[in-house]
Amino acid sequence: MAEGIMKKFYGAGTYVQSVGVKGDAEIDGFAIAVCQEIGVELSRHKVRGFDDLNEYGEDLSSFDLIVALTPASKHQAEELTRIYHLDVEYWPISDPSGQGETREAKLDAYRKSRDQIVERLIDRWGAPRENA
Repeated sequence: MAEGIMKKFYGAGTYVQSVGVKGDAEIDGFAIAVCQEIGVELSRHKVRGFDDLNEYGEDLSSFDLIVALTPASKHQAEELTRIYHLDVEYWPISDPSGQGETREAKLDAYRKSRDQIVERLIDRWGAPRENA
């Protein structure tokens, strides 16, 4: 969600890639649904892990900042960046997976996470750009 929202809010002026601890999962349908509510398209998004970066022609040394959203990703980012000069910020976002019994309750959990990401992005980089 964070990559899609960042691109929607701030456009192509900032290069952003989303990676996680595991890259072998499919994009979550609930994440797609709640992001569509705010005009963010995620259905073609590919889930990548830190280990997948090289496969996609990326290298951690080409980034300035890693924003970790979970304790596990924070730990892995800090381990991987010991030899690189880049910052790691930790934004503790609630994990919506496994929350809620009904479809609407699950969507509410994902909306909460989405809204936390939106709030952190705006706190860090300001109001979304028009026509980004």
